[in-house]
Amino acid sequence: MQSENRFFDDLSRLINGAAGTIAGMGREMEGQARERAKAWIGDLDFVSREEFEAVKAMAAQAREQVVALEARLAALEGNAGPATAAPARKAAPRPKKRAD
Repeated sequence: MQSENRFFDDLSRLINGAAGTIAGMGREMEGQARERAKAWIGDLDFVSREEFEAVKAMAAQAREQVVALEARLAALEGNAGPATAAPARKAAPRPKKRAD
C-alpha cells in the first residue's frame, strides 16, 4: 500500500511541477507578445490622446470661425445688393467619352 501512495504522491508532484512550468511559459510568452505588440504599435504613426484632443479642439474652433465668417459674408452680400454681386461661375465642360 505504501508503494501505491508514494507513486501517487510522486505523480502529483510531477503534475504540479509540469503545471507550474507550463504556467510560467505562458506568462513568458504573454510578456513577449506584449513587448512585440508595443514595439509594432510604436513604429506606426498613431497619435496620443492629448494630441488628438488638441486637434479636435482646433477643428471645433475652426468650424465656429467658418460659421461666423459665413454669416458675416451673407450679411455683406445682402447689403451690397444684386448689382455688385459676383457672377456665378460656369461649370467646366466635361470631357467627351471616346467611342471604342
